[in-house]
Amino acid sequence: MGVATISSIHLLHIPTTLTLNPPRSRLLSSSFKITTTQRNVLRKCGLLHTAMASDDVVTSERRTMEEEKFDWFSEWYPVMPVCDLDKKVPTGKKVLGLDLVVWWDRNENAWKVFDDSCPHRLAPLSEGRIDQWGRLQCVYHGWCFNGSGDCKFIPQAPPDGPPVHSSKKACAAVYPSTMQNGIVWFWPNLDPKFKDIIMEKKPPFIPELDDPSYVKLEGNRDMAYGYEVLIENLMDLAHLPYAHYGIIPAPPPMKNRVNTDRERGRPLEMVVEKLKADGFVGKDETLRHKFFAPCVYYYFTDPELVQGNVESSSKNDGSLSSTANVKKPPTEISRRTFLAFFCIPVSPGKSRLIWAFPNNFDKWVHSIVPRWMFHIVQNLILDSDMYLLRVEEHKYEEIGTSNWHKACYVPVKSDAFVVGFRRWLNKYAGGQVDWGGKYSGSLPPLPPREQVLERYWSHVVNCKSCNGAYKALNKAEVSLQVISIAAIGALALTKSGVSSAKVRATIFIIAILCFAASKWLSHFIHKTFRFHDYIHALV
Repeated sequence: MGVATISSIHLLHIPTTLTLNPPRSRLLSSSFKITTTQRNVLRKCGLLHTAMASDDVVTSERRTMEEEKFDWFSEWYPVMPVCDLDKKVPTGKKVLGLDLVVWWDRNENAWKVFDDSCPHRLAPLSEGRIDQWGRLQCVYHGWCFNGSGDCKFIPQAPPDGPPVHSSKKACAAVYPSTMQNGIVWFWPNLDPKFKDIIMEKKPPFIPELDDPSYVKLEGNRDMAYGYEVLIENLMDLAHLPYAHYGIIPAPPPMKNRVNTDRERGRPLEMVVEKLKADGFVGKDETLRHKFFAPCVYYYFTDPELVQGNVESSSKNDGSLSSTANVKKPPTEISRRTFLAFFCIPVSPGKSRLIWAFPNNFDKWVHSIVPRWMFHIVQNLILDSDMYLLRVEEHKYEEIGTSNWHKACYVPVKSDAFVVGFRRWLNKYAGGQVDWGGKYSGSLPPLPPREQVLERYWSHVVNCKSCNGAYKALNKAEVSLQVISIAAIGALALTKSGVSSAKVRATIFIIAILCFAASKWLSHFIHKTFRFHDYIHALV
């Protein structure tokens, strides 16, 4: 495979400070003396010019700071992976506090993202349907919209009356949207000037997610804590052997070091190399890391670092090449793994995670094992620290977002990316998510543990594979129960003289086995698709 580069979001270039110097006053050389009054006038003029120059410097510096600021509503946001969307049904989602409806426009052959509100009486369009002409229909009164948001039909309007459906007020609000890396993205601004924003600025692109030589495992889940904590947790690799003990294999023992605990925690040499308004680049002993603000964080194995060559592979324009400057033996086929996370702010105390794990080896496994089986472990990993992170988030709220650095003691290099993210958040992004005035930022009350860790509404209903498996396994459970009851009934109705004892014993065994299998399957369904607790003190 050739060199694959990951294009970064456009970097903001900081202009040099402009100092507008006033033109020099040209004083005529003569023999007469300057009076005190004239001297005072000239001094005042000089002070005025100096003040003007100082104001220009301050204005220029303020303009530079404004240009460096991150605008939450001028970025592309992922909504959902295409693999978990249904082309026959509109899907409602919330991103950045905005209520959206995602639907497939078969006339334009594209995914569309509308404001989830009918212009008639503000009913949610996500509760609607796709009609026989491929239009989005509001089921409250039947208004129909095409992919451009134009109202095409109002059933209550008389056909010989004025064309009220052609009014601009009858149009649905349409967000700019695109599909990239198998994910639907949208631009959170309805201003018409952003209609063709895709021509000027594209979402972050990861080539390996579209590379046919890679296979990828995808999924999504609504998280019971907010955006900031979600990204912090993903960037914190040091927590893995502790918070996910027994799920993620412990790292191998270090040479010349006596392990101090069973989890084999160790120092991690993590370094943030570049921090700008659009994110940062970093590395550790074996991985390259990239944060595309505000949503994309990914890392990948780098043979260059594994082999001890720590030469930077970041390019001058801020983009990061996944395979640049990697020196491999000619006969070696590089086994490469990527972990890409798309972190979506939903509302205070809520976020959504989309993950995609591409790799270029063991591709046969994905063709045999269904996606929902991989999600069993991935959901268990997410559950194992879900509750403690929700509690941690409430503690952050108590101390105040601006006091994070004062309240948290982060002295080791393994905290470098978490600190880097907090620096980015405070320096460029206003210290917290901008909800556009829709929310105060206060967290909802801490829910019970069972509600925080529930899986059905946070994942299963949003995942095609898990939802299909959930329905199929429930049918299998019912079938086993029916067989068990039918076998017992047949055994009770059968006279002892008609059938042999061997046949009766066989029927009885089948009934018992089916009943036991149904009970086991019921337990498996509940733990896999409903609720699976993780008590750290007992593992």
